[in-house]
Amino acid sequence: MRHVIALDVGGTGMKAALAGPDGELLHQARRATGRERGPEAVVESILDFAAELRAYGAERFGEPAVAAGVAVPGIVDEERGVAAYSANLGWRDVPLRDLLADRLGVPVALGHDVRTGGLAEGRIGAGKGADRFLFVPLGTGIAGAIGIAGRVESGAHGFAGEIGHIVVRPGGSPCPCGQVGCLERYASAAAVSEAWAAASGDPEADAADCAKAVASDDPNAVRVWREAVDALADGLVTALTLLDPRTLIIGGGLAEAGETLFTPLREAVQRRITFQKLPNIVPAALGDSAGCLGAGLMAWDLLNHTDRTEVTP
Repeated sequence: MRHVIALDVGGTGMKAALAGPDGELLHQARRATGRERGPEAVVESILDFAAELRAYGAERFGEPAVAAGVAVPGIVDEERGVAAYSANLGWRDVPLRDLLADRLGVPVALGHDVRTGGLAEGRIGAGKGADRFLFVPLGTGIAGAIGIAGRVESGAHGFAGEIGHIVVRPGGSPCPCGQVGCLERYASAAAVSEAWAAASGDPEADAADCAKAVASDDPNAVRVWREAVDALADGLVTALTLLDPRTLIIGGGLAEAGETLFTPLREAVQRRITFQKLPNIVPAALGDSAGCLGAGLMAWDLLNHTDRTEVTP
């Protein structure tokens, strides 16, 4: 059974899989990053985990993996295979692709976590069949993946899709990026949690609690939720104006609220558009498997590209 190694590295944990040629996950595993031991320890954890997956695949399927794909957070130079910066992991300019390739002895593809998840959602998930899509996960922050004809655009410098840093409230709340009024300060799951904790007087309350209170018609929750949805719609309409996607895929923790989010969001976007075409606004389909699935797709894409290059005269 030909297979590839797929790794999705988060701030505190790693999800991994062995993926078959059609993207199916043949084996899955999880492990902590060990970031409390420092950035070098995280790199070693990734290399060790990948090596164990290679050994498992060789034993289980009679041959080792033929390639690997890894998704990491932060700023990623995909062309050079370098994890340029990650605040959560303490990384700066880590040549992760080459380190993994040396350890595994196979080609390795390195990608940004959100763009990698977007690749999977666009190709085999909620955006399947759409020639143009925008994937926006609403989690601790907000990022985006711009899908074009089966691939995801990374931009000239690796920053494409950073929709969370569109300014939607000029003069508003400071953002760690250095601007004020950024979308993720108002419409991320973290922002909704913060606003609802303040409004409810419960410091432990989070965005999921707010969504439940909205469903119960709590007026304070309705206000907090409406402000987040309005900010999100403002940011999305800016993105729609620039990108004109056919499908808009919303994922992340906030999307787990279902129609409590999607019904008012569709209405808010509809109210704001003038000449723009309203895309199909849908929830993400792959959940927390998207990163692994996308990493596997990257690995197969890399392998297929290498194969084509080798036979081209």
